[in-house]
Amino acid sequence: MKPILTLAGIACMALAPQFALAEKADRDKPVNIEADRVSVDDVRKVQTFEGNVQLAKGTLVIRADRIVVQQDDDGYQRGVASGGSSLPNFRQKREGLDEYIEGEAERIEHDAKAEKTEFFGRARVKSGLDEVRGQFISYDARSEQYVVTSGANGTKAPSGSRERVRAVIQPRNKDAGTTAAK
Repeated sequence: MKPILTLAGIACMALAPQFALAEKADRDKPVNIEADRVSVDDVRKVQTFEGNVQLAKGTLVIRADRIVVQQDDDGYQRGVASGGSSLPNFRQKREGLDEYIEGEAERIEHDAKAEKTEFFGRARVKSGLDEVRGQFISYDARSEQYVVTSGANGTKAPSGSRERVRAVIQPRNKDAGTTAAK
């Protein structure tokens, strides 16, 4: 049972944009994991969940074809969610709001020690009505900074490529919608 609890730590942080905005009550919820197959290597400290994996902890839900978690000697975890027929994705309620944070990418990696999450390939993160897309999204929870690029691994797209970063950012002024309607 301990290896499954190890995954709970990474799963709660696996998709970082929810760190500052996530439902705080989720921290005290149990982790429920379903998969077609689970393998545990206690010597290498690696747990692999495969086949229609669904992890739930309170309002946090992560779905992927595969989630692999590795723990280092200091107890820090690094997790990788990957897909096959569909993109790995997550969804979690925002604290105090009736909104959700959602995200997906071909591969999602989280390093608990560095407090950094990276989304690789067809990456998308949406919070409320705000959304950002790119080939790579990195979120540093310590500095609360995002980097979004049109190229893989934090690079820009090759010259002549049509790949671009795309963002939709809604106005924060509550009266903006009322003023526009007048």
